[in-house]
Amino acid sequence: MPPANEADIRSELDTLTAPGLDLGLVSAGLVRGVGVDGHRVAVDLRLGYPAGGFGQDLARDVERRLLQAGLAETVTVNVDWKVLPHRVQGELPPHPGIRNIIAVASGKGGVGKSTTAVNLALALAADGARVGVLDADIYGPSMPRMLGVEGMPGNDGKRLLPHEAHGVKVMSMGFLIKDEDTPTIWRGPMVTSALQQMLGETDWGELDYLVIDLPPGTGDIQLTLVQKIPVAGAVIVTTPQDIALLDARKALQMFRKLDVAVLGVVENMSTHVCSQCGHEEPIFGAGGGARMAGQYDVPLLGQLPLDIAVREALDAGRPTVADAPDSEVAGAFRTFARRTAALLSQRERNLKLDLPQINVQNR
Repeated sequence: MPPANEADIRSELDTLTAPGLDLGLVSAGLVRGVGVDGHRVAVDLRLGYPAGGFGQDLARDVERRLLQAGLAETVTVNVDWKVLPHRVQGELPPHPGIRNIIAVASGKGGVGKSTTAVNLALALAADGARVGVLDADIYGPSMPRMLGVEGMPGNDGKRLLPHEAHGVKVMSMGFLIKDEDTPTIWRGPMVTSALQQMLGETDWGELDYLVIDLPPGTGDIQLTLVQKIPVAGAVIVTTPQDIALLDARKALQMFRKLDVAVLGVVENMSTHVCSQCGHEEPIFGAGGGARMAGQYDVPLLGQLPLDIAVREALDAGRPTVADAPDSEVAGAFRTFARRTAALLSQRERNLKLDLPQINVQNR
């Protein structure tokens, strides 16, 4: 065997698809360095999204590929990751302490937006990220029930202290209402003010991602929220049904008009899984999310099944990713979350957080 050649090694590495992306490891910019010493090779990978749940598997895949290709006799692979802040819309300043805010929207209710948002957050946390969830649906907050937490949040005299559930921090108007049956009868300005307070006056600590579950619709409330909150990327939730797609398109167009990056479309309730026999059937139609993604030239982030286990887990305050992490449904949520984070990592950096402060004084 001739000594290893770095160019050949990089070429072979690029035949391995980066997790969550449609690019090779080199093309995706994940190869930070390649060291060659005779027949010994060291590969250093740095990902811009959490890899706690698959980093070891990725390292083994790289080692196996280089050995099978005959490019080395021994291979050492290091996989590291760090979530960086990415560009937000307009001239909004980034939120201090929160590297990336991801908005989850649908344009209409009843498509499983909150279910998708909470499992997205849990899947990112399961891969090692520091994650929070903000329930922005002031009129119908559901996160307390879904995450199995209740009661007034604490405070340190200056800021609210978020609840923590299943490894994620969570804040919701539902915590501030004594009776969950009491309706929130507020006009738009009060709603937007309340949301800004929950975002800005909560001690989130240091977060890699804050997932915001937006209320359904594309009206004044949604516009105001998106105009005032620095969002690194938006996820559009739809079902395959044509009626759901109509409103999902409006949500997508709203984000584009407000200069918010649309990370992609996730198709919920893609197929129904029979709890008795396991038969899958597309009861809401098929391929709607993929067609919408193609029409607007955005990625299809995932296709999630309609499964009774998802509903039962949420009613019990144990979302699927936390309740049954090894299940097929949880795997679908993890794949969706990893693709979302991976695509965000490829976007333009937000350098405002990295610029040093310069003071100029006249003497």
